[in-house]
Amino acid sequence: MAGLQPYVDHRVLLILQDGRAIVGVMAGFDQKSNVVLSDTKERVYSMEEGVEEIPLGLYLVKGDQIVLIGELDEAADKAVDLSTIRAEPLPPIRY
Repeated sequence: MAGLQPYVDHRVLLILQDGRAIVGVMAGFDQKSNVVLSDTKERVYSMEEGVEEIPLGLYLVKGDQIVLIGELDEAADKAVDLSTIRAEPLPPIRY
């Protein structure tokens, strides 16, 4: 839990158990690793079209649904043209 503190007020990428990729600014978290994100967008990957970003606004993610959290390099992320990226969507993670 203390490992999340450096991510507060930074743009992060979350990969969830159902395969969704969520990008937003971490506004806070609690002792169960539930995470609050602001300015949130879901990135939907496809082999036929570029990456679609769906705005979600303020978003709460339950800690038990999070597989990965990582800080995004905002300059590098803005330099990438998401419409040119083709990728298979992530399958749900089962364990």
